[in-house]
Amino acid sequence: MTIKEILIKYSSELEAISSTPRLDVEILLQKALGDVDRLYIHLNLEKSLSEEEEKIFINYINERLNNRPIAYIVGNREFMGMDFYVKEGVLIPRPDTEVLVEEIIELSKDKGSINILDIGTGSGAITISLAKYLPQATVTSVDISEIALEVGNKNAISNNVDNRTRFIQSNLFSALDNNEKFDIIVSNPPYIRKKDIESLEKQVKDFEPYTALEGGEDGLDFYRQITEQGKLYLKDNGILAYEVGHDQSEDVSKIMHTNGYTNIYTKKDLPGIDRVVIGTIL
Repeated sequence: MTIKEILIKYSSELEAISSTPRLDVEILLQKALGDVDRLYIHLNLEKSLSEEEEKIFINYINERLNNRPIAYIVGNREFMGMDFYVKEGVLIPRPDTEVLVEEIIELSKDKGSINILDIGTGSGAITISLAKYLPQATVTSVDISEIALEVGNKNAISNNVDNRTRFIQSNLFSALDNNEKFDIIVSNPPYIRKKDIESLEKQVKDFEPYTALEGGEDGLDFYRQITEQGKLYLKDNGILAYEVGHDQSEDVSKIMHTNGYTNIYTKKDLPGIDRVVIGTIL
């Protein structure tokens, strides 16, 4: 089959499960053809795949048709202009999270040396992006998952920030020194309500780690714990910054206010949803 024939045939087949069927096919073709770029795909529509290339592609497309996420099939995802290795066991980075990272960069760019704590390593996307774009920052990243710490470490090395990042296995703050203080604590914690897990897309609920999704009965369990405990680990005028679910900004703001945080504000994502909540502890 030619690249053009593949694009037509499998874009149509993926329409039932993907909001970006043609892009999915292009990405899988890129991988099957040896990690070529998208321009190669567009300039070689009449090229026929070799028998081996077609076999590899068919394996990939069958996985995708079974709802396996693209990022797990090809083993990577772009975030903040960088390439991140991902595999099953870590949450796939989303564009929404870039709003959180960009706001912290804006708040920190004119500061001197700063110490940041990221709670919930995942792929390391937040940790590594902050270290990359804030050369004056040292970032500590904690996660309960050994897989997340392994993936985060690997991504720190490949993005050349391993000298300013450290990864610690910890249930929230449990493994940290009680005397350690941070200028900023950031987190994109699990925030899906328990009852809503089953209504998620199959490619999310069946493949991404449950522990990175479920945030308790009301989705706010981790916000309560991090907000309360975080006061002990933030310096004076330290910043607590969260990504939140589409309808959680008001509740998270109230949790922060109740715990003594001030100057609380929200930031919207591209669709106009309050996606980030930030406050300061005096």
